[in-house]
Amino acid sequence: MDFRERVQELRGLLLQYQQSYYRTGRAVISDREYDALFDELVKIENLHPELKTDDSPTQRVGSDLSSDFPEAEHTIPVLSLDKAYTSQEILNFVRRTKKSCDEDNLSFVLEEKIDGFSIVLYYRNGVLERAVTRGNGHVGNDVTANVKTIRTVPLRLNSPETLAVRGEVFLHKKDFERINATLAEPYANPRNLAAGTIRRIKSSETARVPLSIFVYEGFWEEPAAFTDHIQILSRLAQLGFCVDSHFSYFCKTAKEARRRLDDAGLDGRACSFEDLDGELKSRAETRSSLPYEIDGLVVKVNELSQRDVLGYTEHHPRWATAYKFEAPQAETVVEDIDVQVGRTGRITPMARIRETQLSGSVIKNITLHNQDYVNGLELAKGDTVAISKRGDVIPAVESVTEKNTDGNTTWQMPSVCPVCGSYIEKRGAHHFCTNFNCPAQVTGRIEFFCAKKQMDIEGLGPNTVALLYEKGYVTDIQDIYTFDFKNLLRDGVEGFGEKKIQLIEKGIAESKKQSFRRVLVSLGIPEFGKKAVDLVTDAGFRTMDSILELVNDRENAVTRLSEIDGIGPVTAAEIADGFRDAGTVRLISDLKLLGLCMEESQQENYGSENGIFAGQSWCITGTFENFQPRDRAMEEIVKRGGKEVTSVSSKTTCLLAGSNAGSKLAKAQSLGVKIVTESEFLDILKENESSAGDTEKDSVYNSEPQQGLLDLL
Repeated sequence: MDFRERVQELRGLLLQYQQSYYRTGRAVISDREYDALFDELVKIENLHPELKTDDSPTQRVGSDLSSDFPEAEHTIPVLSLDKAYTSQEILNFVRRTKKSCDEDNLSFVLEEKIDGFSIVLYYRNGVLERAVTRGNGHVGNDVTANVKTIRTVPLRLNSPETLAVRGEVFLHKKDFERINATLAEPYANPRNLAAGTIRRIKSSETARVPLSIFVYEGFWEEPAAFTDHIQILSRLAQLGFCVDSHFSYFCKTAKEARRRLDDAGLDGRACSFEDLDGELKSRAETRSSLPYEIDGLVVKVNELSQRDVLGYTEHHPRWATAYKFEAPQAETVVEDIDVQVGRTGRITPMARIRETQLSGSVIKNITLHNQDYVNGLELAKGDTVAISKRGDVIPAVESVTEKNTDGNTTWQMPSVCPVCGSYIEKRGAHHFCTNFNCPAQVTGRIEFFCAKKQMDIEGLGPNTVALLYEKGYVTDIQDIYTFDFKNLLRDGVEGFGEKKIQLIEKGIAESKKQSFRRVLVSLGIPEFGKKAVDLVTDAGFRTMDSILELVNDRENAVTRLSEIDGIGPVTAAEIADGFRDAGTVRLISDLKLLGLCMEESQQENYGSENGIFAGQSWCITGTFENFQPRDRAMEEIVKRGGKEVTSVSSKTTCLLAGSNAGSKLAKAQSLGVKIVTESEFLDILKENESSAGDTEKDSVYNSEPQQGLLDLL
């Protein structure tokens, strides 16, 4: 066999089948037949490495070798677009353009603005040479190895041409939902997942995600005989690129537009200038039916000669503008980016933005989550950004609307902790300070332990904890119980009078009465919050000794914890490692000697299976006089067998409604869900306590739910 000829034949066949599938959506051959051809090519290339080339279809599987993303300069202008938020603004843009150009020789193209990740593909003699992110418009990151895994990116063109191509990498909605459901930390939207995938350290991981691409601009090294954008789109399609066919072409008449598209072999919609307003509205109404996300439309002048007349500003072309379906709630400038160090050592980037009003509040700082999130935005100091409030609560940077003019490239995580100077390491998607005794981590752990939702020690808020640590009075959690707070009075520390010290001492004494579950949550072990604590204790681990005994054998602990419904292997490993940590073991030992609760009493767990709320789903809304924070009300429900839900549905048994209840109350009323007031809830608890007090403790475990109380609900 002539292996060289066979390799060329296999590559040609595979390329032909790929292009046919992505153009028509129909497979020419079965998956089994395709895989057989692909496997044959892999085998030959492994036997004869000299026959392997960069444009071989086998390069799409990626590599398990780690790689970085060096910076690379763009050889074409990679500019942003001016923006409009109403159809009238677009009509005004068209009118202005007509006045500046030869109206008799002018047409427009309306394209979908894919909500994805911008990329520039560089080809030399028809072979993909580089793939570079947008970056700051002048310099981006070389992500060639990862982009090669995208099946809709041609590795070799149908003609040996040298050009640069702009495109948008995206993920179909169905694929996003399927993949996101498997992730411990789901992505907010397909764009973020696509951006994170493009920056995976190993290209073999990128290959597992079915990314796609649409291209929309081409720039040839040698002047090409193109007169307009329609010709460029037609040529890109001929070369083997995927061009979004959901575009509209506007001429003086729809008939003229149809003839022009037919000549170019394109499937766009033919429209007259008079159709523009209706087309904009129609596209906005039907966007949800598309299999991928779009966040707007782009209107472009079609004729290249007219583009030259219109020219560019420093930031964007004058011959195109973006029509955003929904205006951002606010637009501002990122004045700086720094980091915060949390109690677990996790390093979180923070955007310090120009002060902005957003939904009734003033926003100055926005969390950027991790380096992958920053990379996905290609965010740099000085960028103009669109921000929103996710869930009407949490401020978020949604996109970069204008790159900075200072040349700042994508922000990168520092190599050392800004607080203690220790080395920073990456674990999964996040970076961590490696120094357990970092001041930021120590004060963070103390603050968390004392907070309302944990041990609820009144008087020991973040500012007080920081002062106590700074002065050396409290250097870890244990010191809270051993330090004589009257020393603050004797030392004349400002702000600490007798009343405040008495308040703190009372809070510390009361904290020793907190439940075993509260103590577990307050340890601050990663992934071991209230929900996980309830799952583990309900599974039978109701003493600290039983948990510590379990984690002695890590492998067995991970297996047994993973068997608990609601706890996956990743969470199980975090819990096991947290309890095995030397600092945690020492803390538990000290807290035990100090008199904190180390086991769950029968009275605390008496109703988990047979309590009055067993089998019921409860939701809480509003504020309460007797339950502050309101999580305490949910604790009473859960320990009597109820299940917590965070939203109201037809399956919700009861909504516990305090004052200032909002949309949850309205939804419960519309669905006919039982609404319980705070006073009614207190009566239920009192009746239950009274009934429980009339019986022996053992009988409480075995009694059936009281019918009278269930009837009340």
